[in-house]
Amino acid sequence: METVRNIRTLRMKDLPAKVGFQPSTIYGLIAQGKFPKPYKLTPGGRAAGWQESTIDAWIKSVAIENEDVK
Repeated sequence: METVRNIRTLRMKDLPAKVGFQPSTIYGLIAQGKFPKPYKLTPGGRAAGWQESTIDAWIKSVAIENEDVK
């Protein structure tokens, strides 16, 4: 049987609870290249979001980078 995986798009309002940073911090990290950039939900539109799997992978990579930091 084939496994179906839902693809969830997160908006900025969803991110603070997920990553623990306020929007201003998230935007700063994006500008520094330290956080994934959002994608436009519609061509030419203003709405943007992130795939939840992308954010989950970012959280895991930060945790791995900081394993030895004490």
